[in-house]
Amino acid sequence: MRSSLLVTTYNWKEALAAVLDSVRRQSQLPDEVIIADDGSRADTREMLERQAKNFPTALRHVWQEDTGFRAASSRNRGIAASRGDYVIMIDGDMVLHPEFVADHLALAEAGSFLQGGRVQATADYTARLLSGKRPMFSPWMDADFTAQHGDERRHAFRLPWLARRKARSRNAGVTVMSCNMSVWRDDLIRVNGFDERMEGYGSEDLEIDLRLRNTGLRRRRLKFAGLAVHLQHTSRAPVDPEDMSMPNNRILEETARLKSTRCEAGVSRYATEYAVPPADLRELSRTAASAPASGGR
Repeated sequence: MRSSLLVTTYNWKEALAAVLDSVRRQSQLPDEVIIADDGSRADTREMLERQAKNFPTALRHVWQEDTGFRAASSRNRGIAASRGDYVIMIDGDMVLHPEFVADHLALAEAGSFLQGGRVQATADYTARLLSGKRPMFSPWMDADFTAQHGDERRHAFRLPWLARRKARSRNAGVTVMSCNMSVWRDDLIRVNGFDERMEGYGSEDLEIDLRLRNTGLRRRRLKFAGLAVHLQHTSRAPVDPEDMSMPNNRILEETARLKSTRCEAGVSRYATEYAVPPADLRELSRTAASAPASGGR
């Protein structure tokens, strides 16, 4: 099967560069990397063009205008632009273990999707990773194991045999985070991707998780595999992410109440725009390199 690695980003090119460096070191490369850009400045595109000159797999950039936090539509554009059978989603601040992609693909099964975790880097470790240091995963690594969202020491262990066993168990209590999640592309298209009514921080991942499960898909735990380090930064999360007065949470409640399986404002919006996938930046860099210099005789 062909695989697409979908990476969301917004105006933090240094973190995105560290993520892409970790993609280069994957034991099994994805067939394409799609950068789903929520309106970054031109310097992000410039960094991607530099990376593309010797990037080991297809590298595509999907950009939308910056009109506020719109992770749902950014991811939908990336899904529409993807051509893999299986889509692995991460955020642009997740530095990957070398077996990250291989783990997702090894545990992928029809009728299900995978939900992984992460380790929260300390400020000092974040600075070292941004300076080019490779991540080292162990229970004693420089991480904040008291952080929220399941950042326990178990997320620093890679034990493939135990990961296969855990993936067979029921996962009602798993923390849902689209920063480490993988889904068959056909299943994403079936539910019409992320609900673009959800703007601003929060709950768009919880909502698509619910719709995927409402179709009969099984959420499976990716534990002791698919390891990644989350770079520390200022959070945009609200004081109370579960505040039901927030518009996104009201949409989430509606999905639960109606047992919805498909959203109206979703990935289908971009079917025509991305009927032909965006250019591979590697090809653009080769074309630019072979073009004759301007001026002269």
